[in-house]
Amino acid sequence: MKSLAAIKNQVQHEKKQIVSLANAADREVLTAVKYAISEELCSFILIGDQEEIKETAFKAELDLTSPLISVQHEESEPSLAAVKTVYEKQADILMKGNVSTKSLLKAVLNKEYGLRTGNVLSHVALFDIPNQDRLIFLTDAAMNIQPTLKEKVEIIHNAVRVAHGVGMELPRVAAIAPVEVVNEAMSSTMDAAMLTQMQRRGQIKGCLVDGPLAFDNAVSKDAAELKGITSDVAGKADILLSPTIDVGNALYKSFIYFAQAKVAAIISGAKAPIVLTSRADSAESKLYSLSLALVSSKSF
Repeated sequence: MKSLAAIKNQVQHEKKQIVSLANAADREVLTAVKYAISEELCSFILIGDQEEIKETAFKAELDLTSPLISVQHEESEPSLAAVKTVYEKQADILMKGNVSTKSLLKAVLNKEYGLRTGNVLSHVALFDIPNQDRLIFLTDAAMNIQPTLKEKVEIIHNAVRVAHGVGMELPRVAAIAPVEVVNEAMSSTMDAAMLTQMQRRGQIKGCLVDGPLAFDNAVSKDAAELKGITSDVAGKADILLSPTIDVGNALYKSFIYFAQAKVAAIISGAKAPIVLTSRADSAESKLYSLSLALVSSKSF
């Protein structure tokens, strides 16, 4: 699949899943729900204050009488209630509504009803960039500040799981660094070299890893050839592994604001995909993120 629209279309041909929405009283979120219902992508459990949900649904022109929607009244702890529905197999996907990220993740990590697996949770973004011939993943731009080598292994695993869900059988992972040579003064190059060797030794499975690779060498075949880099990953990376959140966050926003990229993003590493979009994200972006969660859930 070469576009986010193609991923959304794929969902229409798959088994319909249930999305649990924590505090659904958010206009942009319910607008995304309206679009998802109209395209028959999934069904929803809307959790939160029933009257607030009704008022917000009216503003979003969402018909709550749809058979694909049920409303669960919960004023005090909508995050925990939403997580619990996924834990108890009443829903397949968790989605953030009008709650704080901290509140939702606290519920995800709840020892009794949470969705923890013991692995690192990481942010996985998928970009549809106008001048590129493929979709490109970026991780981690939002969760892990300065991951250790061990955490980077888990971040790769989380991203590869999502990539497998969208049909990439052997995704190519580029470990990004400022340069393409190992420099012991740059920890990003040292980690990248070790991750590459770990994949070659079978310690990281389901993908190809190469690094260190500077950004241009990771995404441009011409740049890689000019530098004389021979690699199965250089110039054709499917997944960009950021060394730190600083680099990942800057790349994420550059893709959107400079390249006019469309983006879908989820949290991977839990027992189910988590749609954790920003309140500032458009309904279209929320819909694409929801589609990514739905199509990749089979690999969780």
